[in-house]
Amino acid sequence: CEVSAMDDYESVLLVKSEVFVYKIPPRSTNRGYRAADWNLGDPDWTGRMRLVNRKNECIVKLEDKTTGELFAKCPIDKYPGVAIESVTDSSRYFVLRIQDEGGRAAFIGIGFGDRSDSFDLNVALQDHFKWVKKEEEAEKEKEEGKPSLDLGFKDGQTIKINMKITKKEGQEGINRPKPKGGSAGLGLLPPPPGGVKLAPPPGAAGTSPPSATSNLDILGDLSDAPSSPASLPGAASNTGESWGDFASAAIRPPPPSNPPSGGSGSGWVTF
Repeated sequence: CEVSAMDDYESVLLVKSEVFVYKIPPRSTNRGYRAADWNLGDPDWTGRMRLVNRKNECIVKLEDKTTGELFAKCPIDKYPGVAIESVTDSSRYFVLRIQDEGGRAAFIGIGFGDRSDSFDLNVALQDHFKWVKKEEEAEKEKEEGKPSLDLGFKDGQTIKINMKITKKEGQEGINRPKPKGGSAGLGLLPPPPGGVKLAPPPGAAGTSPPSATSNLDILGDLSDAPSSPASLPGAASNTGESWGDFASAAIRPPPPSNPPSGGSGSGWVTF
């Protein structure tokens, strides 16, 4: 009983409250049907249309507006197809292939007063058959079995990853050179190469600091130096060897000047 109840269940896909039905002449050419050949101003029947789905079967039902009595039905196996076909000269009219319970078929024309009603019929049919196609594909994959996805590495297969690691602020570099020498443990930096040398103070260049004995000799010579110029050469001999030449050269007495002949010794020098 439950199975029969499910078989009788139908879902409504679309309902249009007004639809016009026309008797149409046979098709004369392969170009399709033309709504202009119908008597559009005088429809043969007027009622409502329902698009339903039952057991994956899409059916267009033409029913009475008041009583809901079935006037005709059109089973649709695919769209677009032979069961429902658009006319060549208008978007509001279609040709349906209706069938009775005995399997006899006939072609009639239907139309809508509003263009949006025909658009809704097109969209509802397209959505239904897309859903049917997805259901069939899902059943097919379920029967065949979908192969499992293997994401493991094969034998000998390797991958290479390029990672760019940036140093954070305050973090020391890994390959930073360490200072050489004994100052490595104290954290002192080595002196810069090619440092600037300071110049010696003035007066100290080219001279060596005198020894303690030479300082004493110099002070002794100064204290014992006679005031008479005649005794200076003798005093120069008592100084140190390194200063004797300079002292004798500096205090050598001038040669005596010859007085002019016939003149008096008044001290005048003749040039």
